[in-house]
Amino acid sequence: MDSRSEHLLERITVIPGLMGGKPTIRGMRFPVKDVLELLSSGLSVEGILEEHPVLEKEDIEAVLLYSKG
Repeated sequence: MDSRSEHLLERITVIPGLMGGKPTIRGMRFPVKDVLELLSSGLSVEGILEEHPVLEKEDIEAVLLYSKG
């Protein structure tokens, strides 16, 4: 894995007690699963960023990389 991928994956956090221990983005109450569901519903990356300004483009890249696991 290259250093950019490693850096992106650091955005995915699993914190016991936060969102039931599910993977979230940067320790926020924003589960990885929710971003994947938004993408699978057809919402574009730009659309997600507009609807959820707390997210950054790199967060979505991290989710996609994480989901390939």
